[in-house]
Amino acid sequence: MELIEPPHIVHRLRAVTVGIRVVTPFRGMLAVRDGLMREIRSWLDHHQVDSGPLFMRLHVVDMTGDMDLEVGAIADGDPRDSRLRRGELPAGRYATLTYVDHAYRANAHLIDWARSSGIAFDQQATAAGDAFTCRYEAYLSDERQEKRKTRWRVQLNFKLAD
Repeated sequence: MELIEPPHIVHRLRAVTVGIRVVTPFRGMLAVRDGLMREIRSWLDHHQVDSGPLFMRLHVVDMTGDMDLEVGAIADGDPRDSRLRRGELPAGRYATLTYVDHAYRANAHLIDWARSSGIAFDQQATAAGDAFTCRYEAYLSDERQEKRKTRWRVQLNFKLAD
């Protein structure tokens, strides 16, 4: 893992999004993400909607079972004519870092940093897994220009408990 920006806390404003939410097994999740990214990019291009970075939001995490996730973009489009839905990334304090390569290591690094700093994420344990108020990774690289996922700049964001 190449750490571009070390863990720190930021305040983020509410961001309006469009996205597709699915439940999929952890194994194979990234292939599902990639397909949804293509679908969202196609919709944005077809409707000429300006957008911020694409993201994958993890609503419920169960690495031994199903993941409830959403792939989307920060955009103010009207997706009524598709399977995309409007949503939002809520305002608040977030633990964040930016990295290249090795998502598992980057997530573990941010989680370990928060624990050792006494920082709690806004999450709850549920029967389906760990439910997060807002946990997402923003893809700062344009996947159309950088095909190698191991070179993507990715920003992790975990909303903090109030």
